[in-house]
Amino acid sequence: MKKLFALLLAVVMVLSLAACGEKKDDTTVENKYNTKTPGVLTVATSPDYAPYEFYAIGEDGSAELAGFDIALIKYIAEYLDVELEIIPMDFDGVLLELANGSVDLGVAGISPDPDRANSMDFSDIYYEGGQAFITVESKADMFTDLASANNPDISVGAQNGTIQMDLAQQYSADADIVTLTKATDIIAELVSGKLDGGYVEYDVAVAYKANYPELHIVCEVPYEVEGNAVGVKKGNEALLAGVNEAIAACIEDGSFSKFVADALEQASGNIYEGLLEDK
Repeated sequence: MKKLFALLLAVVMVLSLAACGEKKDDTTVENKYNTKTPGVLTVATSPDYAPYEFYAIGEDGSAELAGFDIALIKYIAEYLDVELEIIPMDFDGVLLELANGSVDLGVAGISPDPDRANSMDFSDIYYEGGQAFITVESKADMFTDLASANNPDISVGAQNGTIQMDLAQQYSADADIVTLTKATDIIAELVSGKLDGGYVEYDVAVAYKANYPELHIVCEVPYEVEGNAVGVKKGNEALLAGVNEAIAACIEDGSFSKFVADALEQASGNIYEGLLEDK
């Protein structure tokens, strides 16, 4: 009888170990994209950059993340069949969190600049955007071309940690370059007369002009690395491949074109740009 009991106990232990092994395999399958949290896509964004990412304000005053970057990242999460956690922060924080590996992705109108390649991987380009130098209508006569923005008597603004800051340092090296935390700060300082000009992405300038008619787009700014990509945690090849597959599907089925059109329309309405805790 004791031998029979021991034999049954051994069988139970073998089955238990097998079950544990099967559970481990399931966990591996669930986290096939090697995300920070299994089954969850953790994404950093900077919601101060309409029409890319911003807050749409409802009639009841509620704020909801919007923009074509937000729509794209929701599409990607659904395509990969994972839950989505979006963490709003300043733009330089997005780059820092990606570099530290604290998030899986960064989506914030990121240009795949080679200088950033050591701290993150880049998805395929999903949007072809340009750069712009802007001012206000009352100062439009000061700027006949981009060369006129390189003047020690003027002040120009650019967002910290962005390609636009690099462009300001390249094309307005002799000017007083003012570093600002958010793109909205550039617009506010232009409208208030504290800045003479500023560097922003072209479609962002168009979106701002819809709400601030006094803005004036002086010219497009040459930039070798045109377009935007999703920032991916360095070395996560499985996730990078999945994101690229999702982006290709999003563009091919026409979803992304609709995301852009919807975001441009929404950006001309009641919106808030920045972190809600700063509101």
